[in-house]
Amino acid sequence: MTTRILPAVGDPDAARIFSTLLSQLPSAEPATPVPDSTTLLDTLARLAVDSLDELPEVVLVHERIGPVPALELIREVALRFPAVGVVLVSSDAGPALFSAAMDSGARGLVGLPLSYEELAARIQAAAQWSVGVRRHLGGGAADTFTGPGGRVVTVTGAKGGVGTTFTAVQFALAAAASGRRTALVDMDLQAGDVGSYLDVQFRRSIADLAGIQDISPRVLQDAVYEDRTGLALLLAPADGERGEEVDDRAARHIVGALRSRYELVVVDCGTQVTGANAAAVEMADVAVLVTTPDVIAVRAAKRMVRLWERLQVRKAEDTAVVVNRWSKHTEIQPALIEKITKTRATRTPVPAAFKELQAVVDAGRVQDLDNRSTVKQALWTLAGELGLLAAPDAPATSAPPGGALTLRAAGTVSRLRRSREG
Repeated sequence: MTTRILPAVGDPDAARIFSTLLSQLPSAEPATPVPDSTTLLDTLARLAVDSLDELPEVVLVHERIGPVPALELIREVALRFPAVGVVLVSSDAGPALFSAAMDSGARGLVGLPLSYEELAARIQAAAQWSVGVRRHLGGGAADTFTGPGGRVVTVTGAKGGVGTTFTAVQFALAAAASGRRTALVDMDLQAGDVGSYLDVQFRRSIADLAGIQDISPRVLQDAVYEDRTGLALLLAPADGERGEEVDDRAARHIVGALRSRYELVVVDCGTQVTGANAAAVEMADVAVLVTTPDVIAVRAAKRMVRLWERLQVRKAEDTAVVVNRWSKHTEIQPALIEKITKTRATRTPVPAAFKELQAVVDAGRVQDLDNRSTVKQALWTLAGELGLLAAPDAPATSAPPGGALTLRAAGTVSRLRRSREG
């Protein structure tokens, strides 16, 4: 039997050593090493699209892989691709790390410097385990996370009051209406209002999943509220102090479990950067930053983008900016915001028409917003523009309501200065 092996090694020298040793293994078919966690997950997802049998039997994860830490990466691979045997390669081969690796889902631990005999033994054991699992899953297993999983979109506000939660809710409603199985996660952990916007109260929250090492589909189902709108809601804790229970590790685990179960996961990240929502933004396929066309909000947007870059969470050019409460008469136009923040401004800004929203917002029934609402039309068009809808051939409006985007004279825009994160 040929054993396909995919190494994940960031260091070029270590990658060459891996390739040399793996090429000497009998019946081994080593692939070209991937340099980081993102490439590894993307590669596995691409292979899993056609068939479970296209996945490698063994994945080797080097201890210095990034940006996702090695143990967290192993956990995500084990969750999303349960038929792949993962082996950790580390200079620390002690019992503590061995136990942590096994808890994360690894099938073996190989010490550094690499030994041919040890490497061959661990790979053989992981490959045999993988073949056995695939034989077991051959008929299908409805209660197991399989495949590449769905897309994750995060919605973050430049500052409070710019319409972050409303935007996230409308994105999720649009996706669900298009036929996508959609989960909406409230990761504004201390001040989450998704439940208030949809008139939902539920005994469970995201904090109830924080301490669970193995989030099975049944455990996840118990924590998620299936709303009559078609959305699966994972709410923020009612007691804000419980938000501290959800750290970056828990966030990765929870979002990974959700994306393996739903076609689309929309995460409301609020306006403050925490370990949890930073991890969600890092994992996201689409990261949206919501701002309004005023000096203070645009400064905050620029500050948020720079903070993400310093923390190596997200590059500015990989961030999509949604301009809320837009008017063709505002001095700061989307094209200028794009230039200032160095992000990608979406083609469809959201018009300033709060009167259309006030009744449903006050009633906590934003799902009942009239289809004639210009705000709803803009946000649902945006959902299509960002690729969140099920129908890929649905036309997206490229021009904003009332006219084309224009770059207006600076005026008060000259007051925008570089702001340092406090």
